[in-house]
Amino acid sequence: MPTVRRFVLGVDLDGVCADFYRGLRPIAAEWLGVDVATLSERVSWGLPEWKIDKAPGGYEALHRFAVTQRDLFKILPPMPGAPAALRQLSAADIRIRVITHRFFIKFFHQIAARQTIEWLDYHDIPYWDLCFMQEKAAVGADIYIEDSPANVERLRAEELATIVFTNSTNEHLLPPRANTWADVVELVLEAKREWERKR
Repeated sequence: MPTVRRFVLGVDLDGVCADFYRGLRPIAAEWLGVDVATLSERVSWGLPEWKIDKAPGGYEALHRFAVTQRDLFKILPPMPGAPAALRQLSAADIRIRVITHRFFIKFFHQIAARQTIEWLDYHDIPYWDLCFMQEKAAVGADIYIEDSPANVERLRAEELATIVFTNSTNEHLLPPRANTWADVVELVLEAKREWERKR
């Protein structure tokens, strides 16, 4: 019996589902030996405002410390409304495909994967696929939700429908964009209706 094709939502984790900068900020302050109040809450891509590149080992060393010593991927707070919105979209027969590039530093993939799965389960986030990869276009989603400016531009260059999830790193990007998860639900359901009309 042939499988019925479902509408697929490609969901980024950090900065979209998980509040990456809010979770990393106190860990970065500890690692840098500074008061957390000195680290700006409004950041640009690469966190130059925190001057991490001037510390020994730079961002890679901070990231390794945050994940291996402070369980970063397990303790990140979810973006407001994200778990409930994803449950709503899943209930609307949308296949949730989580796509994250959390394997970008060598030799601790097992820890990163375990913390990611535990976080998704703890927050009751429904998903059918979990993809650890940089080339997000390769997963074949019908629409993507992403915050990284470089990833948004790459996906759109391949003419893939992509919603920008707004934060201070991507305010220069063109719509469609979502400022909240309520916006995401509205945009994704509309995209699914359009997809169904064309089938």
